[in-house]
Amino acid sequence: MTKIEDEIINEVEEEIHPKTIKAKIWEITKTILKIAVTAVLLYFVYKKVPFADVKYRLIHANYWWMLAALISFFISIVISSSRLLSFFKSINLQLSARFNFRLYLLGLFYNFLLPGGIGGDGYKIYLLNKTYKLPAKKVFWAIMFDRLSGLWAMGFIIVGLIYLIPQIEIHLGIPLSIFLAGSTIYYFVAYKFFKEYTQYFFEAHIKALIVQGLQVMSIVFILVGQDFHNKFSPYLLSYLISSLATIIPISVGGAGIRETVFTQLTQVFPMDKTLAVFLPGTFYMISLLVALLGIYYVLRPSRLEKGLPKLNS
Repeated sequence: MTKIEDEIINEVEEEIHPKTIKAKIWEITKTILKIAVTAVLLYFVYKKVPFADVKYRLIHANYWWMLAALISFFISIVISSSRLLSFFKSINLQLSARFNFRLYLLGLFYNFLLPGGIGGDGYKIYLLNKTYKLPAKKVFWAIMFDRLSGLWAMGFIIVGLIYLIPQIEIHLGIPLSIFLAGSTIYYFVAYKFFKEYTQYFFEAHIKALIVQGLQVMSIVFILVGQDFHNKFSPYLLSYLISSLATIIPISVGGAGIRETVFTQLTQVFPMDKTLAVFLPGTFYMISLLVALLGIYYVLRPSRLEKGLPKLNS
């Protein structure tokens, strides 16, 4: 293995099985810090928007539309796991769709419920390297391109939403030109330096658009469940911007960050403050419910690894 691969594997193994007191203390410290950041952010949010008002919206929500939002999000996760599988196929990692989905759910669980640990991506790198002896760097870049495809899809939808919001006083040609130029550079760099990962590049990016579209639909369903009849676009754009903000892993599953971003954006876009807090909080709960499915494979690891296919030579 190269030095980079050694570092990736060593870091993941150290976080899965801390070997020293110092490492164990650091894991506990990271968890406490993330919980503290989440608590502080939510404190300031609910200082501006009474929690009772948000609670009222939850109690009086149309739960059929909430169920539709949950189903839409779950389908997006199924397709998202398929998107990752496209990049795995690029490195000749022929996993079954069923096993890949199980691993994806387990990764979601780690991301949400183990805030101080390795996270879902780190565990995937560890398990696939350990099982298939595949270079950690290869798995790392497959997962990285999976993430990048999601960011690209978010950028695509954001450009469309900018056109629908009159408060953003810029010509559509500007963000569209930036997006097209960025997409061209993105593909050129991928093809030039990571050609192996472009084998299913367009297939994966179409899936990424579907994933983001379904998650945006989840937000629409939550809004409709609040008997909402105003413009959807400010809320949808705020959701996407808040999703970008959660890339920085400073809170528990992004909790507090989305609400903070939404609250700040109410000063820019015509949004109801209570709804702007209720919306990301509800989306977080839906995400958490789906992520909890992954706990089954923590309790029954044999079910996760059952029928693992062999790596093609």
